[in-house]
Amino acid sequence: MDTAADAAMPVIVERRGDGVALLRLNRPARRNSLSLAMLGALNATLVSIAADPGVRVVVIAGEGAAFCAGHDLAELDAHRADEDGGAAFFTNAMGACATFMQAIVALPQPVIAAVRGMATAAGCQLVAACDLAVADESARFCTPGVSIGLFCSTPAVALSRAVPRKAAMEMLLTGDVIDAAEAHRIGLVNRVVVAGAARDDALALAARIAARSAVAVRLGKASFHRQLGRDLSEAYRDAACVMVENLMTRDAGEGIGAFLAKRPPVWEDR
Repeated sequence: MDTAADAAMPVIVERRGDGVALLRLNRPARRNSLSLAMLGALNATLVSIAADPGVRVVVIAGEGAAFCAGHDLAELDAHRADEDGGAAFFTNAMGACATFMQAIVALPQPVIAAVRGMATAAGCQLVAACDLAVADESARFCTPGVSIGLFCSTPAVALSRAVPRKAAMEMLLTGDVIDAAEAHRIGLVNRVVVAGAARDDALALAARIAARSAVAVRLGKASFHRQLGRDLSEAYRDAACVMVENLMTRDAGEGIGAFLAKRPPVWEDR
């Protein structure tokens, strides 16, 4: 069970002075599993962050020994006693999770996962949904639903977009755990750092990105995700339009001028 503090604050949000917001999944007693309350808090937090110009990059980390154990299976199972066998609750939970994962992609700011310990099922989905991921040597990843008769169909959406198809299918069909080195090899994470350093490394990476022009990063992230679903010619047409839009911004003019003058740029994020 959650402690009273965990239940009252399933997500801790720390807005730092360097333009980085740290989101800490705060159900350590439940391995940061995604209860419906936590998903609601996460979705509300991302809505707030999307409208906050002071936040330029987001880092998501887990409190305690695990990153995220996926959906709260105990919560889901308890609703089998509902009159409809749990169908309405299951629908709400899956819908809230899908909204959260899509909100990460749609968020104007880049999102970095800082992974320590297990990232299981929807926790692995969360890592795959983030724009970047840093894992420490203790990190482990799996989509184990098939082992309990529940294929990880929704985690498969993010996973299949983050790693090669056959690597995703092997994880989904076997439910086997992979370590941080293998996650790095298949592209699920960007880098592996020493045990205990994932959060600090992710925050340092976030600070470097936050020092860039926010308008360029915003345009670029949106364009990157949009072009993935288009054929080659459409992708280039869209990207060319974004380049023109970006070139017309004040920051692009400043950045090019600063490069030519060999001086640091001064961003105005417009």
